[in-house]
Amino acid sequence: MSHLRLIVGLGNPGSEYEHTRHNIGFDFIDELAKLWKTSLKEEKKFFGQVARVNLNEGEVWLLKPLTFMNKSGTAVQALAKFYKILPEEILIIHDELDIPCGHVRFKKGGSNGGHNGLKDIQAWLGTAEFYRLRLGIGHPGDRNLVIHYVLHKPQAQEQSLITEAMQKSLAAIPQMLTGEYSSVQQQLHSK
Repeated sequence: MSHLRLIVGLGNPGSEYEHTRHNIGFDFIDELAKLWKTSLKEEKKFFGQVARVNLNEGEVWLLKPLTFMNKSGTAVQALAKFYKILPEEILIIHDELDIPCGHVRFKKGGSNGGHNGLKDIQAWLGTAEFYRLRLGIGHPGDRNLVIHYVLHKPQAQEQSLITEAMQKSLAAIPQMLTGEYSSVQQQLHSK
């Protein structure tokens, strides 16, 4: 059985997008890098910021694509192809409108749910068979408000729920790395 070799956080580059709902993936990778005492460096050939970490489970790459959300697949595919990383060895962390704030879902494959970052990654990899950690940001209630909503920072109460969900998810990473996917789902899906 293969283990996770690439963990990707989705977001948009630029200070105007920092800590917005849509950049929850970037925030997660920053927290994971802190936890693993590593720092990300920009790598032009991988279109993003990367870090390589040597763990007991083997080498794991962290990636924050700097291509803008809807072109995330360019960076994911470049790094995966270079290091011969299979789609089922990839974990994508992203914001999820269809999940309430503070809730998390972990799954492999399935629909992209209209998420442009996932859409592009599926197109580049030619498959949807990679793992996703979907961090709930809630929905503004009207689809016309979605773009404005995701590109802004959460309110304080939402932010504390998101931080809590992130901590819970970070605590599950060691189990993800050893392939204990069903116990990860039990742990993360219980609220």
